[in-house]
Amino acid sequence: MSGTVARIAVSAATYWLDRPYDYLVPPEFSDKALPGMRVYVPFSRGNRRTEGVILALAEHSSYERPLKPVLALLDAEPILTLEQLRLALFMRERFFCTVYDAIRAMLPVGLWFDDEGRRRASDKSVEMARLAIEPEEADALRDAKRMRSPGQAAILEQLCAFECLPSHDLLLHTGAKRQALKALEKAGAVELYHKEAFRRPQIHIGQTEPLPLLSSEQEKAFDGIEALAQADKAGAALLFGVTGSGKTSVYIHLIDRELRRGRAVILLVPEIALTPQMIQTFSSHFGDEVAVLHSSLSVGERYDEWKRVKTGSARVVIGTRSAVFAPTPSLGLIIIDEEQEETYKSENIPRYNARDVAKYRCARANCLLLLGSATPDVVSMHSAETGKYALFELQSRYNAQDLPAVEIVDMKRELRQGNSGSISSVLQRELETNIGRGEQSILFINRRGANRLISCGECGFVYKCPRCSVSLTYHSTNKRLLCHYCGYSRRPDECCPDCGGTLRYVGVGTQMVETELKELFPDAAVLRMDADSVAPAGSHEKILEQFRTEKVPILVGTQMVTKGLNFENVTLVGVISADQSLYAGSYRAGERSFSLMTQVVGRSGRGRKPGRAVIQTFTPENEIIIQAARQDYPAFYRSELELRRLQHTPPFSLLLSVTVSGMDEEHVYRACRMIRGRLDGLTKTLPNTEILGPAPLSVVKVNNRYRYRVMIHGAENTGLRATVAGVVMEFCQDKRFSDLAIYADNDPND
Repeated sequence: MSGTVARIAVSAATYWLDRPYDYLVPPEFSDKALPGMRVYVPFSRGNRRTEGVILALAEHSSYERPLKPVLALLDAEPILTLEQLRLALFMRERFFCTVYDAIRAMLPVGLWFDDEGRRRASDKSVEMARLAIEPEEADALRDAKRMRSPGQAAILEQLCAFECLPSHDLLLHTGAKRQALKALEKAGAVELYHKEAFRRPQIHIGQTEPLPLLSSEQEKAFDGIEALAQADKAGAALLFGVTGSGKTSVYIHLIDRELRRGRAVILLVPEIALTPQMIQTFSSHFGDEVAVLHSSLSVGERYDEWKRVKTGSARVVIGTRSAVFAPTPSLGLIIIDEEQEETYKSENIPRYNARDVAKYRCARANCLLLLGSATPDVVSMHSAETGKYALFELQSRYNAQDLPAVEIVDMKRELRQGNSGSISSVLQRELETNIGRGEQSILFINRRGANRLISCGECGFVYKCPRCSVSLTYHSTNKRLLCHYCGYSRRPDECCPDCGGTLRYVGVGTQMVETELKELFPDAAVLRMDADSVAPAGSHEKILEQFRTEKVPILVGTQMVTKGLNFENVTLVGVISADQSLYAGSYRAGERSFSLMTQVVGRSGRGRKPGRAVIQTFTPENEIIIQAARQDYPAFYRSELELRRLQHTPPFSLLLSVTVSGMDEEHVYRACRMIRGRLDGLTKTLPNTEILGPAPLSVVKVNNRYRYRVMIHGAENTGLRATVAGVVMEFCQDKRFSDLAIYADNDPND
């Protein structure tokens, strides 16, 4: 068929039906339709009105039957560049998602339309007022109006002093009525017009500060990284620096150099809790050049920040995982701070890893990707050792202080001595010392709530979630049991519902630690930072600001407090339960535990005062705990790498998974068995390929859906991803499994 043809990614197309669909562009749209614009098109046999994005235009279609027409254009101009469209296609192949899923991840929520066809965020404008006559003439008119119309005279006086002012502010400061302003407009003395205004998150910007001075070690790292950045070719580098070594100062100098070259920079941080400090630090050097992108912003704020980036008004983008999609016109550098963090991997469709997206963007833009960490991902360090990445090291702290002195406390001994609480006698003594000195402490426990579970001491009854295969966690704030997976909650009984026995509160979380601290130190203020306390937008910023400005003695929290925070008065860190994450059902459990402990210990002694730390554990002989206490990353890396070699896990293999979930456990397992059999047959000729499973996930049931998984280990560049994608599509179209959800994932976190 001839004519202008648009190849369109359709939002209603499922993964197994996802491909570019050809539509006829009507003559009235032929001069307006461009790649990157959204449209409405009829889709499927019922011609359901569906949103789509134009991927390309062509003069002919190979489809023989008459094409359906494009119904409407939703954008006046393309909202996606050709590079972004290519990125969406890359994500489809890499992360087993549809093109439209990838596009949704790239764009702010404010750009999408609600059920009634209205955009979720509209452009904001402010009415401005300015003189429409010469200043001399305005002066004369002001004098003439002073007696009869003082409001008009005041308006003219203000506009003579300032070139233009927002109408609202002008009327507020002069006390004049709007009728006076409209009268001046009608007389031709004042012009009213509308100017685009941006909804900005609160950023405290004082006077611009000079760049921080670099130590000789930092200078050496900066020079090496800068040489790579100036090469104008794709590359990657790893900045491995001990906690407190001043990696941020190196970032600031690199960003300044890129801005001077007229290029933009994206800086990713793993937690929203880190953005306030990062924003404050970087805005003090780069002012309005800084844009912020993360999920705690309002819909309007995020949309306006996205617009500032797209137009080049803001060239330094700071944000969490999704900020990797920032539409920077001229990208010069992407920095991923704390690059080992699992939060860079999305657990929702599309299940992308920000690091992989950053690699692709840097390769396309011929620029540098910089990964920074005190505890690099084992795969990243292996890439640096084998020459894929350049390696730069910062081996000493910027303040010339030693790393914190760490004491490991055996909690079994504490129990034998009659201490059944969560705070050991050693940690209690150190906290007392810190409070007496007016110094601050951070305590880390990676579980929110008060108690891990409530059980009966006589019959062993435990409260379980009726929808998930987990125990309910007790929260003392509202005195309810809560499931952290589906949100189910209930009140506990006064006695065991099975036998009437006495219920025991077992295990501890952040709320219990907070309660215990207040009992031990009634005169000392305690702050808590976890998913419960920071639920309202901006709460994390308020907590950290209160901790800093009011010098609150103790901050207790989950992994939100383990990384990136820089408080000079913090001289003590306590790890309440070092064993919690060591035995999770993942090959990364050891790496995550080492990283968390090392990172949180590194929050201590970042100022002029020496730091110290206490790690509480029931397994003090564990090698990972000993290595974390010594801050010995090289020793951990060597032992972990050898374990990965034996396990045939990354970096020694590509790791993919196919997960099946459904209401009937037997049906889910049977589908997994069939997928395993199909993969076995298709991968026989692929080298070094191993299929494992099916096996249940660590939490097998979530919200009444059972979850089983098949794991695939293999080599890169063997077509294994395409094979797995084909199997997923095949089973998704099988009517026997229409009640199941089947999806593939690249290097799953759990």
